[in-house]
Amino acid sequence: MPVESGSSAAARQAKQKRKSHSLSIRRTNSTEQDRSGLQRDMLEGQDSKLPLSLRSNLLDLFSQIEREFENLYIENLELRREIETLNDRLAAEGQTFEGADLAKGALKTKASHSTSQLSQKLKTTYKASTSKIVSSFKATTSRAVCQLVREYVGHRDGIWDLSVTRTQPVVLGTASADHSAMLWSIETGKCLLKYMGHQGSVNSIKFHPTEQMALTASGDQTAHIWRYMVQLPTPQPVADISQTPCEDDVDFSDKDEADGEVEGPNDCPSLRVATTTLRSHQGVVIAADWLVGGKQVVTASWDRAANLYDVETSELVHSLTGHDQELTHCCTHPTQRLVVTSSRDTTFRLWDFRDPSIHSVNVFQGHTDTVTSAVFTVGDNVVSGSDDRTVKVWDLKNMRSPIATIRTDSAVNRISVSVNQKIIALPHDNRQVRLFDMSGVRLARLPRSNRQGHRRMVCCSAWCEDNTSCNLFTCGFDRQAIGWNINIPALLQEK
Repeated sequence: MPVESGSSAAARQAKQKRKSHSLSIRRTNSTEQDRSGLQRDMLEGQDSKLPLSLRSNLLDLFSQIEREFENLYIENLELRREIETLNDRLAAEGQTFEGADLAKGALKTKASHSTSQLSQKLKTTYKASTSKIVSSFKATTSRAVCQLVREYVGHRDGIWDLSVTRTQPVVLGTASADHSAMLWSIETGKCLLKYMGHQGSVNSIKFHPTEQMALTASGDQTAHIWRYMVQLPTPQPVADISQTPCEDDVDFSDKDEADGEVEGPNDCPSLRVATTTLRSHQGVVIAADWLVGGKQVVTASWDRAANLYDVETSELVHSLTGHDQELTHCCTHPTQRLVVTSSRDTTFRLWDFRDPSIHSVNVFQGHTDTVTSAVFTVGDNVVSGSDDRTVKVWDLKNMRSPIATIRTDSAVNRISVSVNQKIIALPHDNRQVRLFDMSGVRLARLPRSNRQGHRRMVCCSAWCEDNTSCNLFTCGFDRQAIGWNINIPALLQEK
């Protein structure tokens, strides 16, 4: 019997292999054809508005997608098997090293030493690149506690601005679109005085640093300075309001309450005559503030100018021009003769009056939309907020680029910075109020639901550094101001 050579046997095996492979392909194709034919029969029996040809094309496409997923699944299984094989091989090599002689042990020591150095280098690089992310996650581990203490209700229209007195007695002032400004007892929520001297919306209110005087700006193109005398009522016990964590409270309802007329305080005394009226603007006066010392004031208007006045003589000292569009806010430095003005032209300007002979100005372009406010901190920082949904922290010594940028999901209105804790309060168009530190780390969000918080746009925020029941105030176009107690854990304050 003849014996087959090795080459002919190999050729026969390869031929059988190709034959079996072609049979399997033919079998697979026939199976797919049978499946597609069956599915087409099922499609013909179903009611659909699509043409049969279009449905057949869709079926073919879905079949191709299914085959791709099957191939990916098979490749995934093979990769897993290879990984397991490699792991087993590494484990076996580790056991070989364990039982090797001294020479191999020395090699292992050297290799492990270099591996440890590489590992340490990778860890250092990873920590350096993710330190900011890790710090932001750490900040949310200790949740700040925010407690709604009291609501101040009495205005007949939205409240644009609020402020807290810097001298005793400590009272809250609100400026409203109902042409009035009100002074409130912080502890009782009672209206102490109602100023009704303006003929238009009252857009801003600020208190004199040492005397009982208020400065209000109005849509009637004027700013008023008026004196007040109030007597604080006896504090009443506060209703028991459970402490609420600030982070991401559930909003049970987005429905606004009925816009019924809110009755103002019946027994609130009123004042209608201003001590000083400042008239130089040709448009709405949107904001005003006292310079350090209280002998001069600055006003910002929609006529694209900011004016500096002498309080005693009511004379215009300087007209600060240069903005291309309407001004939105102005703020003065607490200890230096510096003024910052913000505008709809996406810029804010820093005016320096420290040298009487030189009045320098610097223009900063850091936003892409209206700069709604820019405020000083006690240190050498400026914080600006914008309709572009960002808040930026700037260093006065080097303002070429911000040192921190906070990105939010809604336009930011008039912000405020706590003097003691250096916390930024961000009032938003979407009815939320968020708290951040100066490095841009989020600390908290004030609770807002259908039971508490603002029901419409939050226009302004103001901090109170005195020992009162509330240390943060917010106001909005829901006609109310709210006093909050903010408890920031020591861990977050250190950050």
